[in-house]
Amino acid sequence: MTAYDDLMTFTRETGALAQVAGRLGWDQETMMPRGAAQQRAAEMGAMESMLHARRTDPRVGEWLAAINVDTLGQVAQAQVREIKRSFDRNAKVPADLAAEIARVTSVAQGIWAEARANESVKDFAPTLADVLRLKREEASALADGGDLYDALLQDYEPGATRAGLTEMFGALRPKLVDLRARILGAAHQPAALDHHFDEALQMQLSTKIATDFGYDLTRGRLDKAVHPFSSGSGSDVRITTRTAARDPFNCLYSTIHEVGHACYEQGVDADYQFTPLGGGVSMGVHESQSRIYENQIGRGAAFTTYIYNQMRETFGDFGIPDAQAFYGTVNRASSGYIRTEADEVHYNLHVLLRFDLEQDLVTGALEVSDLEEAWNARFLSDFGVAVDKPSNGCLQDVHWSVGLFGYFPTYTLGNVYAGCLNAAMRAAIPDVDADLLRGDTTRATAWLRENVQQHGGLYQPVDLITRATGTIPTEAPLLAYLEQKFSAIYKL
Repeated sequence: MTAYDDLMTFTRETGALAQVAGRLGWDQETMMPRGAAQQRAAEMGAMESMLHARRTDPRVGEWLAAINVDTLGQVAQAQVREIKRSFDRNAKVPADLAAEIARVTSVAQGIWAEARANESVKDFAPTLADVLRLKREEASALADGGDLYDALLQDYEPGATRAGLTEMFGALRPKLVDLRARILGAAHQPAALDHHFDEALQMQLSTKIATDFGYDLTRGRLDKAVHPFSSGSGSDVRITTRTAARDPFNCLYSTIHEVGHACYEQGVDADYQFTPLGGGVSMGVHESQSRIYENQIGRGAAFTTYIYNQMRETFGDFGIPDAQAFYGTVNRASSGYIRTEADEVHYNLHVLLRFDLEQDLVTGALEVSDLEEAWNARFLSDFGVAVDKPSNGCLQDVHWSVGLFGYFPTYTLGNVYAGCLNAAMRAAIPDVDADLLRGDTTRATAWLRENVQQHGGLYQPVDLITRATGTIPTEAPLLAYLEQKFSAIYKL
């Protein structure tokens, strides 16, 4: 066998083991007995030690050195590029540090959940400080004297920098703040839901909507969890959602959001399975799929007409007179506390708050002991509302408990990418709303699968979006979409 063949055999084995490790995480969130937390932490730490050893195995470096990249085709060159990037990156992180991060974050997740339930920041603060200390160590090992936050960001959005994101987000913020002010001050305000929705029926309807979007349940699952998420790839992709009796949109749109992630993973070329190309290329691109499924398609006037009819069949009369009024209700804007429940205008303001705070945590400009006060002050400034309890404030998200520093900005970057993709998709399929009125997403999702999903990690994030849309991604299409949509809904 050639060096490339040996490298790919080894890489696929490592990828398969990584999927097993990921399934331990899924089980922890959905099925694991509460008393198993410490044992699971040990299991995940052991898996991480083994995976780290494989990812830094000297043979990987030897195979890479023996490969003449110029003799390879496009896909093989991309495989080598990504394997080398991962190998170089993992080699910088000591094995004992990688295992300790896996162990501590596994335990931290449960501590965060209990602290959140008890509304007690002080119960979580020492654990968060431990996680942050370890992530700073990891960032220092990766940065080679460079920016610590940039070093962590590369795990989620290769090639991005906080300077570049700060510039893009700086262009978004004033336009969002202005649109928000005009919306909340508008004379016309859509009605809110005021009805009880059976939670078992919510799950049934969410499952139907998931399959309407092309989610293949023969290769996937839909379960309930505290925090909706997606995991897995290829032929074993699993998503979760949550229910609230007075808020069926929480369940429906969390499901559609996670289906976007899941369909991306199910749509990747099967030949890439267990390799670096076998999943989404970045979290920003991943988020673009979940956001365009959830928002530009799922919250659009055409598809909400379909959802309205489905909800009437499922729940009966729930107080909204027609599909047009329902469209306004689905897209009703308010200064709520919860990021995952935010409307499209407020959502990015939630992300920018977290982006700024986590940068300060990583660089040491903000200590964990001051996080709650800093969060509450920033939220009051941005949203005009005082945080009433920690679960609506700095304890609402799971991300920091599991060490995902650098992840939050990819949510807004995903919205930016989704804005670009939506404009290109509608230019390619100008009559797509005729399909969506009937709940038929086939042409819309096929366009995304062809132009984004099937490629997995073959292209770099910005290159992928540029190939799909014909232009380098900017915030302009997203801002234009939001202005047009919400001006119509609120009669601005």
